[in-house]
Amino acid sequence: MISDIEIKKLGEEIIKIICTIFDPEIPVNIYELGLIYDVEVSEEGNVRITMTLTSPNCPVAESLPLEVEEKVKSIDLINDVKVNIVFEPPWTKDMMSEEAKLELGML
Repeated sequence: MISDIEIKKLGEEIIKIICTIFDPEIPVNIYELGLIYDVEVSEEGNVRITMTLTSPNCPVAESLPLEVEEKVKSIDLINDVKVNIVFEPPWTKDMMSEEAKLELGML
């Protein structure tokens, strides 16, 4: 069993790892782009990530979720990772962080 404090630290570490993954068409990481909707960590060390893509026809629709899964699995204490791709709500530019918008010259 993982303590609540360890779960919180794992959540922060997961976000750091996710921030190293970039959309190949947009020079911003997928977290700042707003593609990550939810990260859940259980007491058993299982992780469930709900994410979307910039579009259903995204050229990395197959590889991006696998990259997220593999990188998150590399963290100590993580047993299993499931990445769930959803398209509701659909991704819009409004979901990007201020930092991402600034990086892309949208502010």
